[in-house]
Parts: sequence; structure tokens; C-alpha cells
Amino acid sequence: MGRWRPPREPSSPHITPQGAAALKEELQFLWRKLRPEVVKALAAAAAEGDRSENAEYTYRKKQLGEIDRRVRYLTKRLEVIKVVDRLPEDQSQARFGAWVTVMDADDHEKTYRIVGADEISADQGWISIDSPMARALLGKHEGDTIRVSLPSGDGLFEVIEIRYTKT
Repeated sequence: MGRWRPPREPSSPHITPQGAAALKEELQFLWRKLRPEVVKALAAAAAEGDRSENAEYTYRKKQLGEIDRRVRYLTKRLEVIKVVDRLPEDQSQARFGAWVTVMDADDHEKTYRIVGADEISADQGWISIDSPMARALLGKHEGDTIRVSLPSGDGLFEVIEIRYTKT
């Protein structure tokens, strides 16, 4: 079996205003602060002589490549993102930006926020709009039951609460 895999589907271009601001801030930090520092350190390491045995030079060169890769990604991503800066008219349905509380079959509650692919955070419960859970939640109302395909099998969840402001 070969290593080839089909390309991934592009992620949703939707993002919250806070997420867009965070991406722009990261790009500015990388380009204006971190990259110049690494270039200066790379030049200093290159001046030390034989580059083939210079670990600092190799490390800084790799670090500069990683920064440039992230800068390219952020630049391209910022061109295609669509900032969702208004609330949906019908706030009783789960849509992009909503905080949705669900209860599983064991009566455990979990709150998720449906956000863009670039701003997911497991610690905060922010899930990508492209995730199976978010796709199942979209358009649902309080009291609806959803079925989500999980690694451990299908899971049933009841939508307990939908809100668009953080509490």
C-alpha cells in the first residue's frame, strides 16, 4: 500500500471577528518580530565558519523555514476567510458562532462553540464548523436529539441550550 492520500477538503472559510484578529496579530508578530530575530541569529551562526557541522546554523535555518511556511499559510488564509460578524436572525437554531450545550446518554453536559477551522480550542470547547459534532448541531433547536459518529461508535445527544453570548 502506497503513502499517497487524496488531498483534504478545504476547511470552511468562516471565522469570528476575534479569530480573524488573532490570525492577523500572529502574522504581524511572525513577520515583524520573530522573523527578524531568527534572521539575525542565522547570520551570526553562519559567520562562525563551517556550516556543515554547525548545529546552531542548522537549527536557525530550520526555524526560519517553519516561520516562512506559517507566514505563507496565514497570508493565503487571510485572503479567503469570511468574517461572520453578525448574529443570525433566528437565534433559536444552532448556527456559526453559537454556544450549544448538549447532554449525552449518561446525563453528562458539555458546551461547544461552533467556530471556524482556524480558531478551534479543545480547552475552551470550541469546535470547527467542519467537525461531525458541529455538522450535526447546525440548524437544530433546543430539545432536538442528534446522532454523531464518534470513534467509539455512534453517540446520541440532546440539545439543551443554544445561545450566542458567552455567559
